[in-house]
Amino acid sequence: MTEANSAPTVYRDEVINTVEEEDFGIIEKPLSLWERLLDNGIFRKAVMLVALAIVWEVYARWSGNPLLFPTFVSTIQAFFSGVVSGTLLSATWTSISLLLQGYAVGLLIAALFTAFASATRVGADLLETLTSMFNPLPSIALLPLSMIWFGLGNASIIFVLVHAVLWAVALNTHSGFRSVSLTWRMVGRNYGLSRMGYVCRILVPGAFPSILTGMKIGWAFAWRTLIAAELVFGSSSGSGGLGWYIFQNKNMLDIPNVFAGLLTVILFGLLVENLIFRVLERRTIGRWGMQT
Repeated sequence: MTEANSAPTVYRDEVINTVEEEDFGIIEKPLSLWERLLDNGIFRKAVMLVALAIVWEVYARWSGNPLLFPTFVSTIQAFFSGVVSGTLLSATWTSISLLLQGYAVGLLIAALFTAFASATRVGADLLETLTSMFNPLPSIALLPLSMIWFGLGNASIIFVLVHAVLWAVALNTHSGFRSVSLTWRMVGRNYGLSRMGYVCRILVPGAFPSILTGMKIGWAFAWRTLIAAELVFGSSSGSGGLGWYIFQNKNMLDIPNVFAGLLTVILFGLLVENLIFRVLERRTIGRWGMQT
């Protein structure tokens, strides 16, 4: 046995000093009330709306001409007066019912076009050609034709609403289907899904961000087309939507009620965006990790 092998093994004691958490200082500082409020999107948007209302009131008082620009206070008074009397609520419901009908029919036809385009090359070429032709065409430009074809009634308005919804939804949905990753497609085929199962469980979830974008664009197009169509139809058929409400009060020079009608259009747009599309977005693509 060599001398190196016969040498005793020496073990050294090592002292480990533990460091308490307090020695590092504050690791996570609790947010103050003001910081929590600033981190709340609803609060930030409410502050912006209040600031816009103040600017509105100051400018209206500075201009001093209520026939051109009424104050925010007088507009709110006219708004609540229309709500209490029921005229504004009735006009709003008439517009919403027409909007829902046109929007639903537009979504249905867009789904059929997209299904045909996804199944065949001829369908894809047809959808791309029709979208290039009709998507740039303003829906309100079809109003004279719809009046000739369908007469002075709700059918004419629904026709232009379908045109406003159809192409935006179909184009975004088809683009979303084409952008679904090849990996997802291979997974669906390897699982042996049926054609319907493949569409519902692979293509639709993968393309849902584009589908939702198309739905939001189509709704915005349909809403503003509806108000413009009601302005025209209101003068000829006396329909009772928000557009007619605005048109009628303009003729009577009741400008606060005109602004109350416009404010209703804006408020309904905010409600749909934040209570429907934002919630749907958060519960689908946000939960699926498809949006940061």
